[in-house]
Amino acid sequence: MTDTILSHLTYLYGEEAGRQAYDRLGQIMAEYRSLLPPPTPQTLDQRSSVLITYGDMVHEPGSSPKDPPLVALNALLHRHLVGAIDTVHLLPFYPYSSDDGFSVIDYRAVDPALGSWEDITAIGRDFRLMFDAVVNHISAESDWFQAFLRDEAPYDTYFVTVPEGVDVSQVFRPRARPLLTRFATARGVERVWTTFSEDQIDLNFANPEVLLEVMDLLLFYIQKGQPSSAWMPLLSYGRSRTRHVSTCPRRTASFSYSDPCWMKSPPM
Repeated sequence: MTDTILSHLTYLYGEEAGRQAYDRLGQIMAEYRSLLPPPTPQTLDQRSSVLITYGDMVHEPGSSPKDPPLVALNALLHRHLVGAIDTVHLLPFYPYSSDDGFSVIDYRAVDPALGSWEDITAIGRDFRLMFDAVVNHISAESDWFQAFLRDEAPYDTYFVTVPEGVDVSQVFRPRARPLLTRFATARGVERVWTTFSEDQIDLNFANPEVLLEVMDLLLFYIQKGQPSSAWMPLLSYGRSRTRHVSTCPRRTASFSYSDPCWMKSPPM
């Protein structure tokens, strides 16, 4: 852990909360240290070749549920693409409720219709892996948001709520749906920030607990990406209807548009 990380956290959350987040982040990293491979240099350059695919794009003819699509994908990769590509970028493979996988119900699970974590690990034995971490929003059907509706800690502060009367008309985004969605909660009706759709609830990164939860999640992905020695996270943020064609992350976290402090640039 570096002073630069501490400086970013205190900038974002204030001195006391930032230092507490720094200490907690150190504890999370220590818990994962023995579970992760040693860091190795990894770069994307003009020699890199990346296959971007959904988990269900390949099916073996006459396949049964015992041969899920991720197994068929691995077979195709080894049959035709060893030496031709070096990296496989798997678009969201989690249980989801809408938007072709981008409304994630459970960040830590593989959709059983696609296969399992073991099937993903098998792909990583011979190819570098890239995952989409859709951490700017989560499904309205997720356990997190359902706990928010019941006003249960810590999820009661995991999402962005906007009081009645607050003008958000100047917020621009390429969407026709309303920016805020009303939900009945144990506290009463709340206006909740939903950038993409009423089923995709924005996470509140103004709360350091959300950042720490997501950092734990990213380390979990790195653990699951083994035995690939060059696992590379791709963080999904505000993607267009044309799915990711870039191998570079757009942002490393999703910040709440409703808090002006996120519009400032952190110290370098």
